[in-house]
Amino acid sequence: MSGNRQTKRSASGQSAVEAFVGQLSEEHRMLVILKSQLYGGSWEPMLEDLQNRLSGKPYIFKLVHRIQDDIERIDQLRRFESENGIDLADFVHLSES
Repeated sequence: MSGNRQTKRSASGQSAVEAFVGQLSEEHRMLVILKSQLYGGSWEPMLEDLQNRLSGKPYIFKLVHRIQDDIERIDQLRRFESENGIDLADFVHLSES
């Protein structure tokens, strides 16, 4: 996907994508960066990796909650990308996190 796609602009001139990216938490931004840099730009292998870690034994209790939170964040990010026909990695950069 390309960052050059036309996006709908609000009355303030800010696109829905810019508004969405602007409100992302550090955790959301890191997931987008990891998707791009470690998982070939795809959410599926990242989700599979997290789910595999969840089912493995032994595990650290706190880590399990973080993984489940990340899975929910990925669902939100993936849904936004699909609805807007974009790849958030075109808009979220390591220097911004």
